[in-house]
Order: sequence, then C-alpha cells, then structure tokens
Amino acid sequence: MLRLAIRTVLVLLIAGSALLLLRGNGGPQLIHSEDSQFGKLLVFEENGERCMNFNSMHDVGRQTCMSLEHPGQLVFSYTRMMMTALYINPKPRNILIVGLGGATLQKTLAALLPDTVIDTVEIDPAVGKVAARYFGYQQGPRQRLYLEDGRAYIERAHREGLQYDMVMLDAFDVDYIPEHLMTLEFLQHVRGILAPGGVAVANTFTESQLYARESATYAAVFGAFFNLQTGNRVIMAVNGELPGRDELARNAAALDASLGPLGVDLKEALGLFSRREDIADDAPVLRD
Repeated sequence: MLRLAIRTVLVLLIAGSALLLLRGNGGPQLIHSEDSQFGKLLVFEENGERCMNFNSMHDVGRQTCMSLEHPGQLVFSYTRMMMTALYINPKPRNILIVGLGGATLQKTLAALLPDTVIDTVEIDPAVGKVAARYFGYQQGPRQRLYLEDGRAYIERAHREGLQYDMVMLDAFDVDYIPEHLMTLEFLQHVRGILAPGGVAVANTFTESQLYARESATYAAVFGAFFNLQTGNRVIMAVNGELPGRDELARNAAALDASLGPLGVDLKEALGLFSRREDIADDAPVLRD
C-alpha cells in the first residue's frame, strides 16, 4: 500500500509539472474578457506579463503590458520615451493624458511626481474598470479620470481657459490613432491648453503611412519638434522654444536616479532627442 501511495503521489507530481510546463509554453492565458463599445476587451498573462488588448490576444500591438514581478518597470519602449518628456519639463504641476489603457503612464508619473495633478480622459468606461481591477489604477484628488472623448474634453478645456504643463496623447483604437485626434484643428486646441513652455507628447507609429503628414501637421502648429524613434515614434513639441542639448542633459542627469530603475537608460534616451525641422513641402497637413 505504501509503495502504491508513493507511486500515486509521484504520478500526480509529474502530471502537475507537465501541466505547468504546458501552461507556461502554451501561449497567453486569458484571465478576463468583456464587451465594450469598441470591441471585446481582453486581459491575459504571458511570459510573466499581464496585458490588455482588444479582440485578440495574439496581436503584436498590445494596448498595455505590465511585468508581474516588477510592476513598476516600463515594459514598452514608447512608455520609456514618453517619460523622458520630463527632460524638457522636470516639474510639471499638472498633466493631461488622453488614453488610459492599463495606466502605465499614470501610475509611473504619480510615483515620480507625488504633488502633480494627473488628469486622464478615456472614452471607454470598460477600460477604466479593467485598469482599476487588473492593473492597479487608483483614482484620487491628484489622479482624476474623465470618461469622455479626448477631443471634446480638450476643446472644452480650451474654451474655459484651462492650462496644463504637459499633455500626453496616447489614444489608440484597434487600428491606429482616431482620426479626429490627429488634425491641425485638434492640435491647435492642444497647444491652446498648454501653459507657456508646456510640452505636448504624442505616441505614434514609426511605420505609419501618415508619417510625413503627421510631421507636417505638428510642424504647422508647433514649429520644430523632437522626433524620438525606436519601435514607435514619440513626438515632443513645446508651446515655446525647444530646450538645447545642455539643458536636456542637465535634467536627464538629475532624473537618472528615478528613471534608471524603470528601464530608462540616460545615454540611450538622450541620443533619441533629434530635432525635426526639415518637413517635406509636399506633405499636406491633416485636417478635419
């Protein structure tokens, strides 16, 4: 009986190990699914990360991923690039973010800047619920969420004279940036709510068919801008003059102790700050 019991335990242990191995190598594991007005919203885990996506767990372009072992680290290169907007303005008093996703930017900025008010506009209520339940997003007096269209919010803020030190544009649907968040008219409203010296930060695609037209549109509203590229392109424009290399380097050095542990390499990050001024004359701006 003893030998049989031991044999049974061994069989169960082997079977359990095999199951874990299969789970670890069998692709993403779905942990939540719900319908939203923009498609099915999925939360899943794979390779030590928890991710959010619309409609499919197998798309390359994911909305959000968070390391389960190190939740504070910045998994995506574009989030690391967007965080270096602090090289331009290290101490923004208030920040507006269009697009919530899994709240990577919101949580990181709140940890780095505990006195800064961070307003987020998210059009999909389901995303707000999922960010809170599965990605640790918490609202509060300095972390405020507005469930509406980002352009509608910005146009109203412009009419009411609200100003932000930083506006981050990180809104995507299942295909790309919604068209009404790319036009000359929209960006004029964005500049209109920026305080003097305020920074506009936009996550876009390096391989976008609209690359040249996006560049022309930002140039028409802001003039020269910083053009950072890795897998994505991040545009950084200023309501005023762009800072010089020395100022960027000083701010980067002062922030290195905070941003370095998040995965931002100072030397690499500074090397991405190229100025974009040579906009092709034949690229038409994007209009409503």
